[in-house]
Amino acid sequence: MVDTKEIEQIFSEELGWIKDRNLRDSVVKVWVSAAKRGGWETLDIVPFTLLFEGSGKLTDHTKRMTHLVKSISDQREEPLNHDHLIAGALLHDVGKLLEYELVNGTVVVGSYGKKFRHPVSGALLAQELGLPTDVVLIIYAHSHEGEKCERTPESYIVHYCDFIDFQIKKKQVK
Repeated sequence: MVDTKEIEQIFSEELGWIKDRNLRDSVVKVWVSAAKRGGWETLDIVPFTLLFEGSGKLTDHTKRMTHLVKSISDQREEPLNHDHLIAGALLHDVGKLLEYELVNGTVVVGSYGKKFRHPVSGALLAQELGLPTDVVLIIYAHSHEGEKCERTPESYIVHYCDFIDFQIKKKQVK
């Protein structure tokens, strides 16, 4: 089963960018809870996306995307909540652990995922576990669901970095 130690190891560098220890611990707790609820024994088999073959691992996408987010944040002069931004980047796709399931050795959209896409399920889980509202918004608004809400500067950064990584990866595998 996926545990705290594994999440801390996978995202060790990126978690270190969150100064607030409680928020850092909460990010780990959300990943562990999502893996447990989704029944994942390991994160190594969870793909970044099911929209195209060869997308790679979800954790690799999350790390790349979080690095893009940090690079942009480091260049901005406006006041941004850096901790919320990094936490949101690390959690933006955590709902895929609830949206996807393993069936006969193949990862597919599961019954829960057919009702609630990962931005919704990830945001609901983060909210349930007490993460700040602005982090919950980043998770919810990172994809198409965010088109109908008022995004914060932090949620715009995560939204666009996610699509940058998606488009580049998609072009690489075709």
